[in-house]
Amino acid sequence: MASARSHDASGPLRRTGRSIGHALQTPFTGTARGIRKATHAHGAGESGLGKLIELHAVNGAGDVMITVALASTVFFSVPTDQARGRVALYLAVTMAPFILLAPVIGPLLDHLPHGRRAAMAGSMLARALLALTMSGAVATGGLELYPAALGVLVCSKAYGVVRSAVVPRLLPPRFSLVKANSRVTLAGLLATGLAAPIGAGLQTIGPPWPLYGACAIFAGGAVLAFTLPHKVDSAKGERKAQLVPPHGEGADRPEPVRKNTTRRTRAKEKNGEKEKRPGLRSVGPSVLHGLQANASHRALSGFLIFFLAFLLREHPLAGQSAAISLGIVGVAAGVGNALGTAVGSWLRARGPEIIIASVLGLALGVAVLAAAFFSTVMVAALAAMAGFTQALSKLSLDAMIQRDVPEEVRTSAFARSETLLQMAWVVGGAIGIALPLNGVLGMSVAAGILALGAAASVRGLLAAARRGSPHPRVA
Repeated sequence: MASARSHDASGPLRRTGRSIGHALQTPFTGTARGIRKATHAHGAGESGLGKLIELHAVNGAGDVMITVALASTVFFSVPTDQARGRVALYLAVTMAPFILLAPVIGPLLDHLPHGRRAAMAGSMLARALLALTMSGAVATGGLELYPAALGVLVCSKAYGVVRSAVVPRLLPPRFSLVKANSRVTLAGLLATGLAAPIGAGLQTIGPPWPLYGACAIFAGGAVLAFTLPHKVDSAKGERKAQLVPPHGEGADRPEPVRKNTTRRTRAKEKNGEKEKRPGLRSVGPSVLHGLQANASHRALSGFLIFFLAFLLREHPLAGQSAAISLGIVGVAAGVGNALGTAVGSWLRARGPEIIIASVLGLALGVAVLAAAFFSTVMVAALAAMAGFTQALSKLSLDAMIQRDVPEEVRTSAFARSETLLQMAWVVGGAIGIALPLNGVLGMSVAAGILALGAAASVRGLLAAARRGSPHPRVA
């Protein structure tokens, strides 16, 4: 009888326990369902784009964890002069070799068209192992930290160029490339914003803990990469693109893409004709001028990150601490980037040449004002404008590649253009680390970077916009 009473009493307890467990679980499962619904909307789930969006969010979260750990070790933990020396060493040991490795990444990945999922998973797993390696050296700031950081950088950029090449193969019906890229980019930005305070919280426990978090995130990303559709590994109809075609074979106007490319190729081979290998110039000047403009935006981004980090630490914004000053600029840049991504999706990249030329002129105008009227407001405005224009310009460049580059070389073109843009970021960062900490001088250099890009690209972009494209605009 006693056991019967005990059994009767345990029933309500079990039900209560299940109710409490369900109540605690519901916010997390509800959030997960909401995220899955957003990433898989409008056919993205059926095409596999939703999986890529989630993978890119994981990639952004892991990268920001490593950034938090490195920033705390290399930058914040020592006096300004020593920090500048450490960051210069970081730039030399990691960025300089990357300049040599970057031109190799695109061609190397061209040889892995059937292993794109494995390449993305490999970049995730390699960063997980490198994060563990760095966790032992992050507290002491030993030199072994820098080779590991270089490995993380190379793996991150390799993932980026593969991801750019994968997006065109996962487009849902009636989905433009610019819209797909805006979704992927926005997911990365949101994940970065959510993971950054978590990384900062882990940093308070101990310097290695953000790296432990990065290791766990990247390990999950390696598994998630293999859930992408098998068509990601398909290389049907693809060839390699060249930024500079051999013997100056570039054409002023792109040749329309025909559906019977394979049949024409076979016919030419049968007649003994050797088909010319397509290059980016052979599909029109718009892409090249768009790359020039985007390179100036990337160089500005690298410059501002390094220059403002030291400037604001030594000379904080009026009435603010160094940490608050850096936070204001970082938040402004992040909000601008997210806004540019959203506007790019809304505009659907109609007239991308005009958009790129316009945002380049807009950024240049704000940079000139920041140099002429250097202040807290103008620095924050330039950071926000740099984020906004970089995002919108990159989305427009993606649209031009989709429109003007034949499908058979499009994925290679994405890989090589991304490599060039990353190299521009490296150059801008090097300028930022070497420049004296003078606000007016720094803003003047920022304006000069954009002016150089405008001089190289705007005239060509406007001329290409007047001529029009033989292909329909991206809708």
